This record gives sequence, C-alpha cells and structure tokens, in this order.
Amino acid sequence: MSRLLEQPVNGTTYAGSGVSIEAGDEAVERIKDIVASTKRPEVLGGIGGFGGLFTLDIAKYTSPVLVASADGVGTKLDVARHVGRYDTVGIDLVAMLVDDLACVGAEPLFLLDYVAVGKLEPARLEELVTGIAAGCRLANTALLGGETAEHAGVMAPDDLDVAGFAVGVVERGEELGPERVRDGDVLVGFASPGLRSNGYSLARRVLVTAVGDLNAPAWEGADHNLGDELLVPSVIYAPTVMALRHDLGRAVHACAHITGGGIVGNVARILTPDLDALIDMESFETPQIFFEIQRRGRVHADEMVRVFNCGLGMVVALDSSAADAAISIARDNGIVAMIVGSVTSGTGEVVLS
Repeated sequence: MSRLLEQPVNGTTYAGSGVSIEAGDEAVERIKDIVASTKRPEVLGGIGGFGGLFTLDIAKYTSPVLVASADGVGTKLDVARHVGRYDTVGIDLVAMLVDDLACVGAEPLFLLDYVAVGKLEPARLEELVTGIAAGCRLANTALLGGETAEHAGVMAPDDLDVAGFAVGVVERGEELGPERVRDGDVLVGFASPGLRSNGYSLARRVLVTAVGDLNAPAWEGADHNLGDELLVPSVIYAPTVMALRHDLGRAVHACAHITGGGIVGNVARILTPDLDALIDMESFETPQIFFEIQRRGRVHADEMVRVFNCGLGMVVALDSSAADAAISIARDNGIVAMIVGSVTSGTGEVVLS
C-alpha cells in the first residue's frame, strides 16, 4: 500500500458514489442456483469466473459452424418498469436471441446476458434472471454467464436495460437460408399471441403515452389489463425449428423470425431476387391488441405489417409435400401452426392479400 496516498478513512467511497459492492454480492448469491438450473452437459464450472466454459461436442459434427446473435428487449422494458414486474422480459431476451439462431438452422448452445441498472436491487435482478433462466430451459440453452453493471449517476435509480448474445452450432452445408428456397415452396406460420419484443416504441406511444393507465382493460371487454397484455412473453420457437430439421431434414429450407421490420421486412430476408412470397393475411389469427394499436393510433395497415408481427411470429419455407407434417410437428411442440402462403417466381417482394 506504500505507493498509494494516505487519506482519511471517512473520505469518498464507492458506496457513497452510488455503487454497492454488497448488493452485487447478494445478487450473485440470489441467482447462482437459478443459473445452474440451465446447465447443459457441455458446461464446465459455474458462474463467478472471468469467463464461461463450454466444450463443443466435435464428434457430433463433421465441420461445425458457430453462429452468434446479439439482441435486447428494447422499450418493452419501459412497460415492465411502469408495471413493476420483470418476470417475463427475460423470456423475451432468450426468444430474440435463440430464434435468430434457429433461422440459420443452428442449435442454440449457450447465452450470456448484460444488465445495466441505475441502482442494483438484488430482488429485481433475481426476478429478471429467473425469466432468462426459464427461457433458457425452454430453449435447452445454457445461461453461461453475464455481467451486471451499476451505472450510478448516469442512469436513474429505477432504470434498467438488458441485452445478451447467444451462440449456436450448425453443420457446414446444412445452414438454412434464401439460397435453399424454391418456387413452389409452402410457407408455414407459427402463431404469436402478442407483440413479442418489437414495435414497442409505437405501441407505447399510442397505448401508454396517450392513455397513461396500464391498469385499464387491454381493450373494451378484456378480462386482463393493458400492462399484462404488453408483458405477454415471446413464444420461443427454436426447439420447434430444431424438431422440424430433425424430422424433415432438407425439406426445411428457411425461417424468418418476425421481429423488427414486421412481416414484410423479415420474410423478404429469406427470398432471392427472383422469388416472391405470397402471404394470406386471413390464414392466421391476429390478436386483438394489434387492432387496438390501429384503432387508438389510427395506424395504417401498411405500417402495421412493417412494424409488428400481427400474430405471425415465425415463417418457415419448406417443400410443399412436408407442410402437413411440419404443422403436426409444431403442434406436438405446443406451437399453433398453419399454412400462410407460398413462394413463387418474382422480384424479391412480399405480397400480402
């Protein structure tokens, strides 16, 4: 200690600057068992080290390709803050990450999270991580580690943001994508019961800012309030995509995760410039919350399908002969699925009818 200056013991401290080391230690203790509940056989050790360890089963693959994704929950967190409940947004984080991996055909392996707060409240962090762990268990994905940062003096005490990244693996040459999509493919859609984690800046503007009462009914006659509706967690589709790949093999060509950009922007990502996707908007159910956004905000239909999933969380392109089997497999995995359209020659457009 001789190289450091002698200063009074009652001088400025980290705690006095708004950062509690003790709260951080308590938070780690609270989440230790929660994180352990997501462990896969490939995980080595537990949390608390400088990095998470995961051994890749290279005997399972001839030429393994690692696939990574990064995402967050966005302004859905502001709804959680106003409601005072963080038990579902962790599931949203997992869904945003692993469902992107599934679109490449990759099996999700592990996930790491990053949580930034103005003031660390161990109980709130525990609630958030409990949701992340629940999502990881649904996706058979290990929560390998993460970071919690207390940004005292920069973020407001009740501010919270969460992001993460996930890693998956796929056999080289078996990746899903637009190059496998063909004229005549059928499009099978997976239903989404809510907004998932996208479009909340618009949704909050017309539903929350304008109305201001998250305890009010979600819509006239609804048996639940607006806050609960906006916190409905995202369905995690990755296990169902993995089941399709296992049972149907190369009949599965591509997947579009309907996130930011809505139906139009995301389905376009699985098309080559000489193909169009034809989607029948009457072939799937659009939950009432989307009509409520339209009604209260006077939002045009074209804007809706470029922002929201409108009830369609994932679209899978596959051989027409495999469509019925795909729907059956999805339903066996608890996912409502239906034929929503087809692929035809064109110019790379998504055509809605």
